[in-house]
Amino acid sequence: MSDAVTQIEPAHAETRMGQVILVSAVATIGGFLFGFDSGVINGTVDGLKVAFHSESIGTGFNVASMLLGCALGAALAGTMSDRFGRRTMMLVAAVFFIVSAWGSGIAQSSLEFVIYRVIGGFAVGAASVMAPAYISEVAPSKHRGRLATVQQVAIIAGLFAAAVSNYFIAKATGSALNPWLFGLTAWRWMFWIELLPAVIFLVALLAIPESPRFLVARGKRDEAVGVLAKLSSAAGAERKVREIQNSLANDHKPSIQDAFGGGTVFKGIVWVGIGLAVFQQLVGINVVFYYGAVLWQAVGFSEADSLLIVVLSNGLSILAVIVALLLIDRIGRKPLLWVGSVGMTVTLAILAFCFSQAVTVNGAVSLPGCYGVIALLAANIYVVFFNASWGPVMWVALGEMFPNQVRGAGLAVSGFFQWIANFGITMTFPIMLATASIGLTGAYGFYAVCALVSVFFVSRYVRETKGLELEEMTE
Repeated sequence: MSDAVTQIEPAHAETRMGQVILVSAVATIGGFLFGFDSGVINGTVDGLKVAFHSESIGTGFNVASMLLGCALGAALAGTMSDRFGRRTMMLVAAVFFIVSAWGSGIAQSSLEFVIYRVIGGFAVGAASVMAPAYISEVAPSKHRGRLATVQQVAIIAGLFAAAVSNYFIAKATGSALNPWLFGLTAWRWMFWIELLPAVIFLVALLAIPESPRFLVARGKRDEAVGVLAKLSSAAGAERKVREIQNSLANDHKPSIQDAFGGGTVFKGIVWVGIGLAVFQQLVGINVVFYYGAVLWQAVGFSEADSLLIVVLSNGLSILAVIVALLLIDRIGRKPLLWVGSVGMTVTLAILAFCFSQAVTVNGAVSLPGCYGVIALLAANIYVVFFNASWGPVMWVALGEMFPNQVRGAGLAVSGFFQWIANFGITMTFPIMLATASIGLTGAYGFYAVCALVSVFFVSRYVRETKGLELEEMTE
């Protein structure tokens, strides 16, 4: 292994970073759509309640239904990409984004809406695991963390774009419930805006190559050399292909069985991946992403102010991810995760305490005194901690922590559990919100405890991957 490592370093100097950045940027459009498709629901919740006559449980399922598709998309994309390719699965995701965006806007019933959202969820799930995997497999180790972190920048940019779009559409109409262009309800247009980036993603994918590591695994050596030659040089391409071949030499073609260590028990490295994926959701971040406007209205802010707060939070998120981008290849993945866990534990505990002080005046809920300001500050600091750590770093870690043989299967299993946890958190939040004995205090108290547990999980089980080649990853 040491000989292989010494051969890798000269290839860095030969890397054509312009080409690497270009193909990585195309892959991250999937991250933008991931964010947009996830965040667009934030401004449409009231519209869905009225259009489909749903109560808290029904609304929760309308919002969370996409996540079932996400789980399926993540599980299938990881394994199917071992058979058909990373780029091919991103192309499938692009088509599904287009179908979902159009269908969600034309839906006339809750069932029809759920079907289109599940289709969109498949696209989000596929993009969530394929984009970081593709980037990690084309980027040199020296820059891999930063380039993979751009995926999270794109996700937050998508969330931000959805929030801005929702805000201006709602402002132009007065409410998501009012008609807009051609007499169609504003919330429907909130979904249709996504068609533009989805079409761009589909067209751009046609211009980038397949992952060279996938090509080697499928026995397409010459194609892999051709791709790597465009990203580095002919000599560097030959060296890298030999290294990839050596890492796969004693193994069979990758399959879902590679995630198991024998029988029905996952390998240790896969359990770590599952832990990372699940803790990212158990800290409650997607409650802020999906229900941000509802949350702030629940403590007394107007619809317009709530949507503006969501825009502010997403803007801060972008700045936080940029911080992670600057630090991830300098200080590593594990330190960022640990600091993020500590910061989220503190801020979530503060939020739970503030929400416990809520009072009802003339039938309206509000936070008295300075508690509203403290809650607003704590929520935004919490978002900053998440997006400077767990937001981007979890996806970077999943994209690079698995050995070549296990990567597709490990991503499939971890991605599946990530979206199942996401579904559970998203589905239960409106129910907890409507339950007097739980409410926001109980919900955020639970997320704070999960953040605290994640501190110990990172310290004990997460291994640093900074600066390592993918061929050096072990189980």
